[in-house]
Amino acid sequence: MSSRYAEGTTVSPERSQAEISESLRRYGATGFAFGWEDQRAMIAFRAEDRHVRFFLDLPNADDREFRSTPTGRTRDTKAASAAYEAEVRRRWRSLALAIKAKLEAVSTGITSFEDEFMAHIVLPDGSTVGEHVRVELEQAWRAGVQPPRLLPQIGRGKS
Repeated sequence: MSSRYAEGTTVSPERSQAEISESLRRYGATGFAFGWEDQRAMIAFRAEDRHVRFFLDLPNADDREFRSTPTGRTRDTKAASAAYEAEVRRRWRSLALAIKAKLEAVSTGITSFEDEFMAHIVLPDGSTVGEHVRVELEQAWRAGVQPPRLLPQIGRGKS
């Protein structure tokens, strides 16, 4: 069985959220917002004159993975709740790591802000670049074409 990042962490989701906010401030963000609805949380911030948004899908407490052990045994309510809370903590730690790593890569000059956060930059219509590009790519793949405005033409001397 492979381990996942932050498996077994005791760091609360609230602490991870505060850590994300602190990291953003330290790396120069000028605004920060956090919210949630049902099983989805959102972190948004403003940096480098861009609005950026990350969604974090949270698990459903009623999912089988929490009601049962990996071997299939039924968990009691307390154990199921503990397994669910552990997964929520793990996901928040993972998001904190991802955002901090991106910020450090930009700060160090490994990559640019736009390249590192491209998929999460919010467009004027409220969608993100990633959401927009995914729709365009899916349409192109279904039609069997490569959209030249989104991807380079491989093998034609252009990069």
